[in-house]
Amino acid sequence: MRTTWLAPAVTGVAALFAAGTALAAAGGGGPSEAVFVAQLVVLILLGRLLGEGMQRVGQPAVMGPLIAGILLGPSVFGALWPDGQHALFPADPGQKSMLDAVSQLGVLLLLLLAGMETDLSLIRKVGRAAFSVSITGIVVPFACGFALGQFLPDAMLPSADQRLVTSLFLGTALSISSVKIVAMVVREMGFVRRNVGQVILASAIIDDTIGWLIIAITFSIASQQSFDWSSLAKSAGGTLVFLAVSLTVGRRMVATLIRWTNDHFVSDAPVLSLVVVLMGLMALITHAIGVHTVLGAFVTGILVGTSPILTRRIDEPFRNVTTALFMPVFFGAAGLSADLTILTQLPLLLLTVGLVLIASVGKFVGAFTGGWIGGMKGREALALAAGMNARGSTEVIVASIGLAMGALTQDLFTMIVTMAILTTLVMPPTLRAALRRLPLGRDEKARLEREAFEAKGFVPRIERILVAADESPPGRLGARLAGMLAGLRGLPVTVVEFGKGAVPASPDGMGSQEVVADAAHRAQEQVAKPDDAPETVEVLARDQAAPAEETIAEEAGKGYDLLMIGLDESGTRPGNFPDAVSRTAGRFDGALAVVAARGDHREAPLEARLNILAAVTGTELSRRSAEVALALGRAANAPVTILYVGTTLVRTVNNSHAAARRDEETALAELAGIAARYGRSVRTLARTDGAAEETILRETRRAGCNLIIMGVSRQAGDVLSFGAVAANLLERSDRSLVFVAS
Repeated sequence: MRTTWLAPAVTGVAALFAAGTALAAAGGGGPSEAVFVAQLVVLILLGRLLGEGMQRVGQPAVMGPLIAGILLGPSVFGALWPDGQHALFPADPGQKSMLDAVSQLGVLLLLLLAGMETDLSLIRKVGRAAFSVSITGIVVPFACGFALGQFLPDAMLPSADQRLVTSLFLGTALSISSVKIVAMVVREMGFVRRNVGQVILASAIIDDTIGWLIIAITFSIASQQSFDWSSLAKSAGGTLVFLAVSLTVGRRMVATLIRWTNDHFVSDAPVLSLVVVLMGLMALITHAIGVHTVLGAFVTGILVGTSPILTRRIDEPFRNVTTALFMPVFFGAAGLSADLTILTQLPLLLLTVGLVLIASVGKFVGAFTGGWIGGMKGREALALAAGMNARGSTEVIVASIGLAMGALTQDLFTMIVTMAILTTLVMPPTLRAALRRLPLGRDEKARLEREAFEAKGFVPRIERILVAADESPPGRLGARLAGMLAGLRGLPVTVVEFGKGAVPASPDGMGSQEVVADAAHRAQEQVAKPDDAPETVEVLARDQAAPAEETIAEEAGKGYDLLMIGLDESGTRPGNFPDAVSRTAGRFDGALAVVAARGDHREAPLEARLNILAAVTGTELSRRSAEVALALGRAANAPVTILYVGTTLVRTVNNSHAAARRDEETALAELAGIAARYGRSVRTLARTDGAAEETILRETRRAGCNLIIMGVSRQAGDVLSFGAVAANLLERSDRSLVFVAS
């Protein structure tokens, strides 16, 4: 491992210490902006450098800022140079409040991200094992921590009448695992999708959720200064109502607000502002019902994470700013509050050792027992118990809340932080050792191969569909196909109506919006939706003050993964797309699906059954088109034929018939795997003689198919073109066509 970065790092930190001290000395007696900036710079730089070093030696990077705070606090910097430490981090309440404000906002953002990482569907998948591990993994160490609090000497308590609250905080601090640390190691080891990895992550998520509920109730008890059953019932009842409303009505409301804000605001990053506002409002609601604001931030993260659109775009900026600014400041400030010099006192050192042992043994025994009850094998339960022992960031947040509200003394806070650091540093190597010994079962191997195969998919990554359609047969068919794709996973769809009044109204009286909704409903009746899919597909029709093509241009940057185009073809030259299709496609940079209606789909675009032929060549584009064909086949319970089209050019490039044959077999085997994923039994053909369009048309007639789907590439130019083969099919085919383009 290269360490050439250490020398400039040490020099830079030394220079910052000197600069910070000089600024502090010139700051006068009151709060100083210069001192505040110096504190931020030192905490962020040292936290980043130590986090880099921790990650390079296989430890969680989140430990870097915490250790940086300990080094800058009374434990090291204060012991070596007390005047410098007091100058850079003065005890003035006004000065401390400036750093505390950033830290408290950091706590809310950390809990927001933790909520966004909470995968409720994962908890449902692993079910019994995760819940048994979480319950026993919390109950055993919580009971141990609570008992320890009951026997602590009065000198260790903030006050004699606070023993109950202190015991609750100790029990909570000893029982919760850190989702971030656990996820980091499991992901690094490649065990995220392994059975034991999913149980570990789900158990940690449940741990976190239960932990914040306990903290919320404990906060309520502490704020009453006494144990009051009526106040406790009010807070607990309020918390349950808050969770019930948030996870039902609130879930739909947040998704609607995110979509509405994204679609109607034109300024920069409006959705991020909305998420911050929602986090603040939810935090205020939890504060009003007598529980801690962190619960509101955590639940906001869960709701944002389940939004059907823009989750990746929301997660990235929040993660970046939290990692770069708020996380090092919060954990650095927590480290500043820990004075490890108390461990030079033998009684406190022994008590800290006992705390670490109680936390580790209690969590290990509880998690192992829960895994065994949940039906896991011995090695799996052992790995699970090792993984659940990391405390890390979660315990530091819990301890910081306890210290701020007066439930923990400075000594207890330092002991909990020490426990969090030690258990977190021990967990990665023990979990890695345990995971390496786990064999891969046959069923698990098959599932992992299937999931890895799906990860390359096109259709599973679609989150939102935009439809450009009129009331012509291609428009009706395009709206129908878009609705079928949306219905498979409950995807939201936005419809832009073209040519109102220019094309005769359809006899059924249904607009494109109704066609999409009806097709989606029928698809949902046909297939079993994923557990996390909404009950109904949300279909919006965009109001158009401007021409429809301009509306498409406005919508293009709002997070759509596919544009389905179906527009009137009358008056268009054979082999060409209508001008409106060319202009519309030119305003959208993402994936396209362009529809041309032929045969029985011109007469009855909504009623005619589908019989699909997917023409493929082994390229990524043709793989995408085959996925679309199989998805539509599943949604309509329609037969699908996969035709591998080769030419003499393919054989010339590969220089042999055998090589061409291998290409066919490889492509068809891959597509057969995709077909199995969609639950379709498909017919596969391979034809390598003659022109591609001739082959496709001939085999379409032989198979009795009425819809051809093929992957194409956009050609450069102002007029939409997908190449000679697509143009020939567009001119000569008497069967409907869907061209899927990147």
